[in-house]
Amino acid sequence: MYKRKIFHKLITPEEAMRKIERYVKLRPLGVEEVTLENALNRVLAVDVIAKVDVPPFDRATVDGYAIRSLDVAGAREDRPVRLKIIGRVEAGETPQFRVEHGEAVEIATGALLPPGTDAVVMVEFTRRIGDIVEVFKPVPPGGNVAQTASDVMLGETVAYKGTLLTPQIIGALAAVGIRKVLVYRKPVIAIISTGNELQQPGSPLKYGKIYDVNSFSLYSLVIKDGGLPEILGVIPDSYTKLKKVISKALRKYDLIITSGSTSAGAGDLLYRVLDEIGSPGIIVHGLNIKPGKPTIIAIVNGKLIFGLPGYPVSCLMNYNLIVKPVIRKLAGLRVEENSTVKAILPLRIFGEKGRRTYVPVALIRRGDGKWSAYPVGGDSGSIVRLTRSDGYIVIPENISFIEENSEVTVHLFSSNFGTDLNFMGSHCPMVEKLFEIFREKYNVRLLNIGSLGGLLAIKRGEADIAGIHLLDKTSKTYNTPLIKRYSVKNAALVKGYYREQGIMVSKGNPLGIKSFEDIIDKNVRFINRNKGSGTRTLIDILVEEIAKKRNLAIEDIIGKIDGYWFEAKTHSAVAAAIKFGKADAGVGLRYVAEAYGLDFIPLREEEYDFLINLSSLNKTVVKEFIRHLKSEDFIESLKHTVGYRPKDDIGEVVSLIST
Repeated sequence: MYKRKIFHKLITPEEAMRKIERYVKLRPLGVEEVTLENALNRVLAVDVIAKVDVPPFDRATVDGYAIRSLDVAGAREDRPVRLKIIGRVEAGETPQFRVEHGEAVEIATGALLPPGTDAVVMVEFTRRIGDIVEVFKPVPPGGNVAQTASDVMLGETVAYKGTLLTPQIIGALAAVGIRKVLVYRKPVIAIISTGNELQQPGSPLKYGKIYDVNSFSLYSLVIKDGGLPEILGVIPDSYTKLKKVISKALRKYDLIITSGSTSAGAGDLLYRVLDEIGSPGIIVHGLNIKPGKPTIIAIVNGKLIFGLPGYPVSCLMNYNLIVKPVIRKLAGLRVEENSTVKAILPLRIFGEKGRRTYVPVALIRRGDGKWSAYPVGGDSGSIVRLTRSDGYIVIPENISFIEENSEVTVHLFSSNFGTDLNFMGSHCPMVEKLFEIFREKYNVRLLNIGSLGGLLAIKRGEADIAGIHLLDKTSKTYNTPLIKRYSVKNAALVKGYYREQGIMVSKGNPLGIKSFEDIIDKNVRFINRNKGSGTRTLIDILVEEIAKKRNLAIEDIIGKIDGYWFEAKTHSAVAAAIKFGKADAGVGLRYVAEAYGLDFIPLREEEYDFLINLSSLNKTVVKEFIRHLKSEDFIESLKHTVGYRPKDDIGEVVSLIST
């Protein structure tokens, strides 16, 4: 039996790159000739030298008259110069005459200047009378003329070796008569996903399965970085099958990227295959980073194999750290550092001492003009986490956390960052519907961080709008008491709608649950909501009420709830746990219960309102949001959506909180 391998020595990404370069020369793999039609985004393998001048002759840049500049030196509107027209030159024609003193030639844009002329007067500053033209404005020598070689000179370098061919550069190559160019051959790269749990997108998802994400993300990244990818499909956790596929791929491809099966568990087979398939085998097994520790780098018969973690965030982060620079070097592209911006961290974040931690963040413009770097929640399996992120921050190995309000460096995923509107707070399906109309015109980001998280984001000036449904324990009213308790300033409360909250149970309610007390008394497997959510506040109030009614401590009641400490972050997560038998009951929206085919026991109607930053009230997109919230179309949509109903004063600013 193969002995389980443990991560004995974790190394940094920089150390990993140095190890790679000791075994493999990271340089282009060869050249090939392509036509200009196929040259976009290819990399030039040689300098391109102009063999002609561009333009190859003096030519007119406007429609008008070719003249001798001295003849019109004194021309004015009230005293025009009169010249005799002796002919016309069209683009592509060669003039058969010479222009003398007092003469002019009508000329088209792009046409060759006739001998004897040194300038062109625009037609707008002339008047033709028969074969005479009156000129009302002087033109200097060379005026409105593109002179020979003014763009490119014979012998000049048009594009340098290593240049990424853009439409502009391809146009320049065509201008000097180039039809085909030598470019670096693209590295051909195999992409393999591993795991019994993976299923190809496009088919109904089976219970216990997840769709293969990494193959398609990696495919796009490889193209972007100059490679030619091919997806070889999903390989199950089988030593024999994995070894067969990789052995075959080594004969055809320049480089192999796998995802999954990289840990040290008994079912993680990749390190076994790579250690046995050829020499020298594994050179790196484990990086001192989080996420992404279980990473394998192997070299088999001179070819690189990257074994990336299966979790999408870990996989893509590690691709950018160690695979991207390798592919770009093999493709002949420059390896450029990510652009960065400085930002303020609004809350403390934790790393793991001894491991470098990468934290995806969303950049949000603050009221003072600075950026806030807001950590985007989720684990390393949450690919959506990256879609909501503008970049990441790094927590070094030698510290455990970065304190709130610290200035941090954000490494950008793209230079296109920032949004027109930031909505933060409690997730709601109707909010998604509200913003559908805006996405055609605006860049809108929705960050589902819970009601309390949204309220605090407004307080810190990070959000434009927050969706909240916070129930006050004392007054049993929603939102306004909590806004006052947390001393939120410079915010407006805009009224929204009602949502029906209740207990979700399996279809047919097999345990006969009628109230929240049954969850305590019937030994029900419960699934709770996360702290900070409005639903969790409701649950804790119900627990407190039952404890008071039974004259027991709250802790005693909590102790009777099987699953109280197991928290889900969304209504859908609660519903899915019940639908697939992981829990018997949980609290959530009637709308979600219906969507999952569950039964529903009503508890209460909650108020879902919108807290809006006063400094955002004049934004066009915010004004449109409020206008659409009050619209007949949206109100009718609420009326016809199960578990929802509009407030009478929906869209009205009913409470204004100022400094």
